[in-house]
Formats: sequence, structure tokens, C-alpha cells
Amino acid sequence: MRATVRRFLARHASSAAMEEWREAGVIPRSFWRAAAEAGLLGLSVDPDHGGLGADFRYEALLAYEIYLHGLDAFALPLHNAMVAPYLIDYATAEQKRRWLPGLVSGDLLTAIAMTEPGAGSDLQGIATTAIRQGDHYILNGQKTFISSGQTANLIVVVCKTDPGARAGGISLLVVETDRVEGFRRGRNLDKLGLEAADTSELFFDNVAVPAANLLGEREGQGFYQLMDKLPQERLLIAIQGLGTIDRALKETIAYTRDRTAFGKPIGEFQNTQFKLAECKTEATVAKAFVEHCIVRHLQGRLDAATASMAKYWVSEAQCRIVDECLQLHGGYGYMLEYPIARMYRDSRIQKIYGGTNEIMKLMIARSL
Repeated sequence: MRATVRRFLARHASSAAMEEWREAGVIPRSFWRAAAEAGLLGLSVDPDHGGLGADFRYEALLAYEIYLHGLDAFALPLHNAMVAPYLIDYATAEQKRRWLPGLVSGDLLTAIAMTEPGAGSDLQGIATTAIRQGDHYILNGQKTFISSGQTANLIVVVCKTDPGARAGGISLLVVETDRVEGFRRGRNLDKLGLEAADTSELFFDNVAVPAANLLGEREGQGFYQLMDKLPQERLLIAIQGLGTIDRALKETIAYTRDRTAFGKPIGEFQNTQFKLAECKTEATVAKAFVEHCIVRHLQGRLDAATASMAKYWVSEAQCRIVDECLQLHGGYGYMLEYPIARMYRDSRIQKIYGGTNEIMKLMIARSL
């Protein structure tokens, strides 16, 4: 599997191609199609619906290799391991027949719409509503910071089916964007990093969504569905961080062997060796802990607090290590033609999305 992923990335995601995507602000659907043809979409989808029926180890490996390659903006881990699980676990048999084959073929690209202008980490505070009228829900609201917002055509929307309730009023509604009226995509947001990732505002103005698109047996299950899946999302963010950490170390070790100062490679200076030794140790500790979490997750024993520890600690370590590696590049590290500069910009979001690290600390503290 690792060899397959590396061959695919080497063939289809060259440095020149990734630069084009950064300038365009989006990764083209042709690349998604190529990934589907390589068998990389919907790894966890069961074979009856076109997938491999693979366990989380395969999703972890795929996410790690994508980030190790420097293709952080490719939302395949989101598609495969953050959105697809909602459909795999909560969709009816009829919904699965409608949607899962498209996730595998690339006909359907997914997103999950949680964050709103006035509600981020506090999911109970969302204002988007879906009011039942006959055999449809009328969906109204606005979402922001939505990954794959320009390309997704199957969006899991977090909404209030009972506006007067908090957690018990939240439901998940699947919007097929090509089949509804009143849905609009806002601008592709201009971000600090991850320029090739289309991150967008979404608007729902009296969108009539079939009641058959509700996930779960009844209304009001959305908050509990989200809480059930967020540990895997947070573990996946930690895995992505490992890929970037290893890439930063690889690039920096090579640079310090080639770059000379005072008549010898800077890698021979004790300060450089000590800094790299510290970074490598942190990277090894992070990997050991994340692999422990993966084992617990495969056993069905990964709790929310431990997943929060992984997301919080690895993302903090990622930003520290990338910063140290940039420092070892000197002035060249500030130049965007060097990968370490892009890693520095792209890494910062890891401490924010999937729940800010401050929220992760609250989750951990509540378990004490």
C-alpha cells in the first residue's frame, strides 16, 4: 500500500503541479479522478459499494504519506476518514447505495459543514436550521472555513432541527449540491497557508433537502454522531503532523549536509547536531504515542481525551520542530522556494482545526 501511494504521488503530484494548484487555489478534479483510478478513494467503504473495506491503518498510512510528500492541501484524508465514516456508520442501506459508490469513484467529493461565523468549537451554538415541512427539510444558514468548499458536491451539514434545544436539537443532513436550489458557494478564502486547499463559505437559503437525507434513525442525533467521530478526526490530524515532521527533518538534514559555513558543512557544528537530535527525539516520541493511539482505535478503545492529547501534543511538536528546522536553514528558510518555508506556513492551522488546542486541553482536563 505504501509503495502504491508513493508511486501515485511521484507520478501525479510533482513540484510543478503542486505549484500550479497553489496558484489556482484548488486541486483539480482530474487529480481526484486519478486518485480514484489508483484505488485511493473510499478505502474504508465496503466492497459491496466499491471500496476495499480496509481498516484505519490504511487511512493512517495514506494520510501520513500525503503529508510526507508535501501535499497537505489534498483533502483526501478528509474525504476518506473524516466524512465517509458518517455515511458508513449512520446511513441507511438505501443511502449507502446512493452515495458510497460515488465516494469511491470520485463522482462525489465530500465535505462536512460544521463551523459558522458565530460558532466554531461550540457546536451547540450553531444557528443553521433545518425545519421539517412535509417530506423535505428547509435548510437556512451560513457555514465558513469549509474544506473542499469549492469542489464538494456531497456535504454533511450540521444543523438545528430543533432550534430551541442545544445538543439534543442538532442533526446531520446530507446536501447533494447538484440537486438543490438555494445553495451558494462563497469565495475561496485567502489563507495564510494551504493555498491549494479550497476553503470556503457556504450559504443555504431556503434549500429544500429531502427528509430521506437525514443521517440517523431520527432527528436530534447529530451531536452524538459528531462526538463519536471526532476522536478519529483528531487522531488523523496527529498522523498528518507526523508526516510533516518527518518531511521537515528529511529536508533539513539534507540541507545541513550540503550547506557550508566557516569551511565545513553546518551539520558538523555541535549546535546543529544538538538541535536535530532534539527534534528527532520529539518526532520519535510523537510517533510512538500516535501508533499507540492507532492500536487503541483499532480495538475500539480510543477515548476522546486520549485523541485530544494526540492532536494537541503532536500539532504543538510539529510547529516547534518546523520552526527549529527553518532556523537551521538561516535566511534561505524564509524563502518560499524552500519547502521548509511552506511547511512553516501550512503547519500553523494544525493547532486550530479539528478543535483548537485550547479545547483539546479542556477535553483532557474533564477526564481527570
